[in-house]
Amino acid sequence: MKKRVGIFVSGGGSNMRALVEDMVDDHPARPAVVVSNNETAGGIAWARSQSIATEVIDHRPFGEDRAAFESAINSALAPYALDIICLAGFMRVLTAGFVTPWQGRMLNIHPSLLPKYKGLHTHARALEAGDTDHGCSVHLVTPVLDDGPILGQARIPVDPEDTPDSLAARVLAKEHILYPAVLRRFAAGDTTPITL
Repeated sequence: MKKRVGIFVSGGGSNMRALVEDMVDDHPARPAVVVSNNETAGGIAWARSQSIATEVIDHRPFGEDRAAFESAINSALAPYALDIICLAGFMRVLTAGFVTPWQGRMLNIHPSLLPKYKGLHTHARALEAGDTDHGCSVHLVTPVLDDGPILGQARIPVDPEDTPDSLAARVLAKEHILYPAVLRRFAAGDTTPITL
């Protein structure tokens, strides 16, 4: 049986596309649904164009009530009987109430070499620190932000002329290689960390 994967996006979904495009042939998983908090997300439009099921749960009507928002996500997910969730640029912090039942089955990609630079503005922070290398990490999601066990990292050198935008673009290209590689192994039961 192929593992059933739900992919969460908030924007263009380039990492989601990389995952979906890899989930073919002998891959141990298949995309079951793409979920977003944003009806106009490019990732949702692309998923629909590929005949992948989509669910949109707008966070705004829930205001500060994260538990109600996450309950709505869980209700939307229920029919898909997911085995794995991949966060791929989902710009909402999920609470322990949502994460804990999925722990060990939820992956995230983060644009830094964790444990460095958890949270936002990772590329600017790497440049400000004078780092000579930078990259991205795929990790298991825990209730602590950007904290779970690392399943893979990809590294790039920082060029003296790099800006946050140029660094972001080069890291993103690595993300599109790393995330599919990690998911393929993870769906087959292999959690040995990889380095690219």
